[in-house]
Amino acid sequence: MEGKAKAKVEALAFLFSFLLLSFFSSAGADKPLEFQSLVLRPLGKNPSTKSELSWAETENKIENLPLSEAEPTIALNLEHRDVLAFNATPEALFNLRLQRDTFRVESLSKMAAAAGGKRAGGNGTRVRGKDFSSSVTSGLAQGSGEYFTRLGVGTPPKYVYMVLDTGSDIVWIQCAPCRKCYSQIDPVFDPKKSVSFSGIACGSPLCHRLDSPGCNSKQSCLYEVAYGDGSFTIGEFSTETLTFRGTRVAKVALGCGHDNEGLFVGAAGLLGLGRGRLSFPTQTGRRFGRKFSYCLVDRSASSKPSSVVFGESAVSRTAVFTPLITNPKLDTFYYLELTGISVGGARVPGITASLFKLDAAGNGGVIVDSGTSVTRLTRRAYIGLRDAFRAGAADLKRAPNYSLFDTCFDLSGKTEVKVPTVVMHFRGADVSLPATNYLIPVDTNGVFCFAFAGTMSGLSIIGNIQQQGFRVVFDLAGSRVGFAPRGCA
Repeated sequence: MEGKAKAKVEALAFLFSFLLLSFFSSAGADKPLEFQSLVLRPLGKNPSTKSELSWAETENKIENLPLSEAEPTIALNLEHRDVLAFNATPEALFNLRLQRDTFRVESLSKMAAAAGGKRAGGNGTRVRGKDFSSSVTSGLAQGSGEYFTRLGVGTPPKYVYMVLDTGSDIVWIQCAPCRKCYSQIDPVFDPKKSVSFSGIACGSPLCHRLDSPGCNSKQSCLYEVAYGDGSFTIGEFSTETLTFRGTRVAKVALGCGHDNEGLFVGAAGLLGLGRGRLSFPTQTGRRFGRKFSYCLVDRSASSKPSSVVFGESAVSRTAVFTPLITNPKLDTFYYLELTGISVGGARVPGITASLFKLDAAGNGGVIVDSGTSVTRLTRRAYIGLRDAFRAGAADLKRAPNYSLFDTCFDLSGKTEVKVPTVVMHFRGADVSLPATNYLIPVDTNGVFCFAFAGTMSGLSIIGNIQQQGFRVVFDLAGSRVGFAPRGCA
């Protein structure tokens, strides 16, 4: 069966290629292709950045400010700081990022595939108002393709790095005493030193929000989050105060993990930003209106800071919006309706909404995800997009394939090139990508690759490389997602 399926995909790919050649031949006579300029910055050629304050200095200043309970404020205007960098070459870091990305996609795909046998409202756990913002640090130096934020945990607040993840619901942090913990940048959080830490009883309604809550001999609620790559975290389910730049958010339900194993690197834990019942946006919905947004910046191409905002200010006036789609089998992910893709100003033949349809069983669909780097499209859609881009970029010198990328170019010796435009068409929203969001450097020698990939999974994922530079708005109250170009200023 698998061989037949592969043969069918290859036959469809041939048909796509034939249609594209015919399409571009006829389109060329009527309307010229649309191009945009790409200024070339090989991997590792970072612009100079200047930060007025280090994280430690910033935290000292925050500690001297009055904390706000009801009127959240932005305490400091922080610049981006690569505080999580390891001593590794740009190529090594990029390869690690792609490896991590592969695990990420497999994890999300397994989670979606298993959703058919899972009740609605699941949060991936099993037993074994107003506004505030926070600077976000690109996790590229971690080889993770994820983003981290700095926040305070407990009272008094102990500042740690936390991963922001729209593909997860649970908020959790490593806690002392550690039965087994991975290495993190900051000291492990000790709940005994926080006056605001409180355990949750087994009989509590909050405990029963977990898919399969556990219970120890002290009648304390236990949690476990297991990820598709084999990573997991186990510990007590509790409530604690989180502090964001002087803004205090009390009684956040979070996992206090004493056994945390797997591919976690550097950060102390995770801030789940999914749509589920225990995610941070849902928990704080009454206070922040169930609205948040982020703007992710590639630190190798810009000195502007990335940011995440919660509350009414998260909704950009320049954003174009598309409705959220609900998966009745899995409420964590942010599903959107992708109706087509244009290359060079023309719709790619064969890429229609039917290729991305979310069916009644919870299969298929398109999600937008902060933790995936490279956008994955169903194989048929990817082949059509790739071949259209190759046809439009025929004047560029090709280079060998690189990792998961099968469309690469040798642009060494050049400082700027023209590339076909790429527009993603969502229902009610056309998102035109900057050239830097789809033709990216993969080494220091001038090789650039088309930053999309195909997947045999039914789940398509809009990754953070394609989101960079946009303020991506998650308006859960309005059941919509928005994209605001040049939103990181």
